[in-house]
Amino acid sequence: MQHFKLPSKALVLGLGKSGRSAVQLLRHKGIEVLAVDENPALEVETLWALGAKTKLGPLPSHFWEDAEVVVLSPGWPPASPACQEVLKQGLPLWGEVELAFRCLPEGAGPLLGITGTNGKSTTTALLGHLLSQTASPVFIGGNLGCPFSQACTQTFAAHAVELSSYQLETLHEACFVGAAWLNLSDDHLARYGTLQAYAQAKLHIFERPPPGAYAVLNADDAQVWKHAASLQQQGRALWGFSLAKDKAEGAAGWAQAAPGGIALHTPQGRHFLPLCNRALRGRHNLCNAMAALCMACAQGLPVSALAQGLSCFEGLAHRLEFIREVEGVEWVNDSKATNMESTLVALEAIAAPMWLIVGGLGKGASYQPLVNASRKKVLGVLTVGEDAPVLAEAFAGEKDLWACGTLEKAVLQARRLAKPGDVVLLSPACASLDQFKNFEERGQLFRQYVEAL
Repeated sequence: MQHFKLPSKALVLGLGKSGRSAVQLLRHKGIEVLAVDENPALEVETLWALGAKTKLGPLPSHFWEDAEVVVLSPGWPPASPACQEVLKQGLPLWGEVELAFRCLPEGAGPLLGITGTNGKSTTTALLGHLLSQTASPVFIGGNLGCPFSQACTQTFAAHAVELSSYQLETLHEACFVGAAWLNLSDDHLARYGTLQAYAQAKLHIFERPPPGAYAVLNADDAQVWKHAASLQQQGRALWGFSLAKDKAEGAAGWAQAAPGGIALHTPQGRHFLPLCNRALRGRHNLCNAMAALCMACAQGLPVSALAQGLSCFEGLAHRLEFIREVEGVEWVNDSKATNMESTLVALEAIAAPMWLIVGGLGKGASYQPLVNASRKKVLGVLTVGEDAPVLAEAFAGEKDLWACGTLEKAVLQARRLAKPGDVVLLSPACASLDQFKNFEERGQLFRQYVEAL
């Protein structure tokens, strides 16, 4: 790992999860820290205990003081007035990922980055799980779970790092030997203005390719795949994945959907990997699995380790998470589905007849697409939360409906209704903040209620 000169004093702008982790890393390195956030109510005693200074509330003039670098939290756009003022002073703007890259210990294993609009977390977790079949320890984090700064606490054999576009904006020296771009769709346009600008932020993941670098791209996404040739010209070997398309000419490797699993084309030949793990059901998870397999194979993992890893991956909490089976009824927690599009993906992924628990803090969109998608497989709808009346109106005359009000009552009612072979699916299509702190709390309580049955 290249040695970088670190500053003697840094300003951390924004004290969310990654900002606090950056403060911890900077102080561990003996760097003087001023931590700033516009929220005057933040609890910062733990930062004081680390020896960091803090300023909360409206930013004062010259808030950067005599800092040599500003470490920016992802929620702060580089185009914001505060960041532009910093740049006017000639100060570098680093993200927490860039800071961590410069602090990685000697002997740190390869960095593998995953970005995309959807599927990043599952792909990152699965890749880390696959890598752990042959290497230990493996860091899994970034935008998922542990901030990347925590990769500096020990020497990891490999790093599977989820990267949002916000995190990619502030990379300068950080580089990834393996970089995957899963897909691109309209998102974060309030920040970027256009889909093209959003795509340009994603492309930062491929910059500064080190020796042996490769790119993994979704061949079914035209906005992603159109960059394949230019990435090859920049020195990255090309790996692709597709639900239907054959291997592209010049690709080093390829993953393609096949009946019952995945056909993996490697420099050594074609291999079939069965995919029957219910933690990876659905077309979206098939794509996630193909992307992770391409990265792991490009890193040299044997096919036997890939097959073993696929079969025993437990999935992520609150994302089509299998909870348990009770008298032949499967209970699935998809609390992460905070919008209707996510619930539509869940309905497509599950083949069995199901009872759908839905509702929460609505986002104003029409529920008609959900009603349409429910006609074939959904046996009945159980509503909870603030948007229950809106959902009842949408489903009127379409499905049997039970207005349960609370999640606990919905679980008990579903227990009475479901028969062996059915699935009870919590996939709310709504935010959780009407009744819960976040979707994690909603999913955890759902688990508790189901385990108590």
